[in-house]
Amino acid sequence: MTEPEAQQTGQDSAPAKKKMSLEEKFPRGLWVRLIVYVAVGHLFAAFIYLLFTLGAQNQ
Repeated sequence: MTEPEAQQTGQDSAPAKKKMSLEEKFPRGLWVRLIVYVAVGHLFAAFIYLLFTLGAQNQ
């Protein structure tokens, strides 16, 4: 099959798929959960750091 015939039938030898962005690969809910978990994790780490800092000052 020649190249013009392949294009007419929709059978390309090298599929020219449109590159999907990262947002199209993962659902929106997953991104929201990821951002919430990262934010909460950092807040928890900051709280633990604060406890250790205040505990070291009381010695």
